[in-house]
Amino acid sequence: MPMTDIPSPMRLPLLASSLVAAALLVAGCDRGAQGPAQGPGAGAPPPTPVTVLEMQPRKVPVLLEAVARTEGSREVEVRARVSGILEKQVFREGEPIRAGAPMYRIERAPFEIALSQARAALAEAQARAERAQIEATRLQKLLGDRAISQREYDDAQSSRQQTQASLLAAQARVREAQLNLSYTAVDAPISGIAGRALRSEGSLVTPGADSSLLTTLTRTDPIWVRFSLSESEYGQLRGVDERAARVSLTLPDGSTYDRTGRLNFTGSTVDPRLGTVQLRAEFANPSLALLPGQYVKARVEIGEREAFVVPQSAVQQTDRGRFVWVVDASNQVAPRPVETGGWVGRDWVVSKGLQPGERVAVDNLLRLRPGATVQPKAPGDAPAGAAGGAPGGAPGGAAAAGQAPAASAPASRPAAGGAR
Repeated sequence: MPMTDIPSPMRLPLLASSLVAAALLVAGCDRGAQGPAQGPGAGAPPPTPVTVLEMQPRKVPVLLEAVARTEGSREVEVRARVSGILEKQVFREGEPIRAGAPMYRIERAPFEIALSQARAALAEAQARAERAQIEATRLQKLLGDRAISQREYDDAQSSRQQTQASLLAAQARVREAQLNLSYTAVDAPISGIAGRALRSEGSLVTPGADSSLLTTLTRTDPIWVRFSLSESEYGQLRGVDERAARVSLTLPDGSTYDRTGRLNFTGSTVDPRLGTVQLRAEFANPSLALLPGQYVKARVEIGEREAFVVPQSAVQQTDRGRFVWVVDASNQVAPRPVETGGWVGRDWVVSKGLQPGERVAVDNLLRLRPGATVQPKAPGDAPAGAAGGAPGGAPGGAAAAGQAPAASAPASRPAAGGAR
């Protein structure tokens, strides 16, 4: 039967039942909302556990850092010094080569012919010189007997001197031809790593042109590292013995090069555009771990100083600068602006802003607010209530520290740390 057909006397009991159920539901919700507020332990949230470090100054190295680039200690262009056809390449690209080792061979035949011609001209000049010498000697005797005039003798002497000069020129041409012939063998001028061959076999090369460049040689052991320092940083370096400064490198993958270097060049002028001074360091590189052209980070250690060191995670950054959270004697935290210097491993060096004996928070920093109360602990110590079972009865908590168990703990539950 439809609801509209129910008589009015039957509709009243249903309405009364609905009202009673709604009243009971509201009363239950009120009791649920009031229950926690009336229970024990209500009030301010518990202190935030944080790990603190007590600040004490210690000696840290004074480091000057800069982006650097490696370069060969010697870099030589291998060029052809005579014109000709490249007949042979006798080295392998990218491999070490010793000084004096053959690299290229240029066609020899034209230069052998030129040498033969120069030697023939030399023989002819020698013959003329000998004939002029004999003639001058003969006329000298005739001049003593007054059989010839002085002019004839002077002409003979002049002819002898001219043939001697021609002889010297012929000898020079022979030496030049020998030198050009030797240039057909292109040998390594230094020991180093051979670069890419820029001319292939069969190419025509000409001195003084672009085709004369055949390849390059780079000495990589030792290897040089070039970098720049600002004027202020260079001023710190000038205050110490530059020969005692140690240079270390950080490679592109973040690792540290296993050898230290020394400065072998410091600039004497300041770049007017950048305000920097050029420096160069030398490193042993027997295993070719460093290649010319790499970008690395150079660190120049010029001494030691006393400063505070804090973990990287303890230093926060805002638009006003860096700061750390300092815990006072009442275990309340406050932000403290600091000035940082370089790095010691993964830690910041704090040059200003801290005093000896102050405590700095190093974890749970996102939960801290100025004036908040914290529960400090030393590094490596377990936080309260974290050593053993469930909350409210964890061994190693307050009872383990010599405090009484909580009064609200049930009597049937054993005391923390007690015998079962």
